[in-house]
Amino acid sequence: MLYLAELKRYVGFTPEDEARLRALHAVIAPHLPAVTEHFYDVLLQHEGARAVLTEGPAQVERLKHTLLDWLASGLLGPHDEAYYERRSRIGRRHVAIGLPQQYMFTAMNVLRRDLHHLVEAQAAATVDERIATRDAVDRLLDIELAIMLLHYQLEAEERLVRRERTAQLEKLTAIQTLSAGLAHEVRNPLNAAKLQLELLERRLRRNDGDSRLLDAAELVHMEIGRLGKLLDEFLAFARPADLNPTRSDVVALARHVVELERPGAQLRAIELVVRSPDRPVEATIDAPKIHQVVQNLLRNAIEASPRGGRVVVVIEPVETGVAIRVRDQGPGVPPEVLARIYEPFFSTKPGGTGMGMAIVHSLVTLHGGEIQVSSDGATEFAVVLPR
Repeated sequence: MLYLAELKRYVGFTPEDEARLRALHAVIAPHLPAVTEHFYDVLLQHEGARAVLTEGPAQVERLKHTLLDWLASGLLGPHDEAYYERRSRIGRRHVAIGLPQQYMFTAMNVLRRDLHHLVEAQAAATVDERIATRDAVDRLLDIELAIMLLHYQLEAEERLVRRERTAQLEKLTAIQTLSAGLAHEVRNPLNAAKLQLELLERRLRRNDGDSRLLDAAELVHMEIGRLGKLLDEFLAFARPADLNPTRSDVVALARHVVELERPGAQLRAIELVVRSPDRPVEATIDAPKIHQVVQNLLRNAIEASPRGGRVVVVIEPVETGVAIRVRDQGPGVPPEVLARIYEPFFSTKPGGTGMGMAIVHSLVTLHGGEIQVSSDGATEFAVVLPR
């Protein structure tokens, strides 16, 4: 509605214009069917427009009735929120059927000329009245065109986002394939080394071996364990298990994760705050996987926040599903790091594997959800899951 109000202010569309258009409709209503006939006569001369109308004459007849209603409702008003919603539905329909944008301009000009001719044919009106009415028609059609073109712009932006997501998904798929192969090739010799090391440790203890050798063997054992954990992370990213979705309360899930992480946060004097509705907010999700997503985001937020800081977790229903937001009070993420935050093996933490956010992104994508990040002196991750 704010968009419509801004349009009306921009073109100078006033209550007086609405009154003039209603008065015009009372005079020209009998001529509007001829306007629709002329409109489609012109439109069907263009091959590109004809290609969109795939259902033949019956579809054209239906569209003529729709156009007649569009003309009448535009002239009669009121030009309020309901009017804007009706026009938006028409705009979305034009985008859905693939009508090229250029036809919007040419089609609007056909209607503009025909309506101007009808205004000029009002013999009873003075010259000033006809000019004012014609200006009102122009302002109305400018608003109509702007509303329809808004939806072409929105579709172009969505198409760009989809293309970027597809490119990112292809990149991630390639890395996942590489990671799975690498983990498989490393796992076998690592298991063999672990087995031989265990045999060596037992022999050393049985024969009262040198304690320095036992200490060295234990150190190697720990490093092999660390490598094994790293391989597990690789495989979790490279081969995420199939979803096992069930109807789950996202509020209860997030609160459970917060309570699990609260002792660790208290050691750093970090306050954890949960903001959510008092009622369940349900979604069909794989609860253990979303548990892992929230846990990774929460741990990152705790690590990023200064001692004595606060981390806020927000769970809320949104238009497309359920949103989980995790906001810290850290220094923020530099743009050059933000651009690579979901890349596997990329980490700014000492000793970090760079797999945490890659796994988060993979699991959210597996659910058909979205993850967004904003960093403006603090950082917020927002995960939106389809309901």
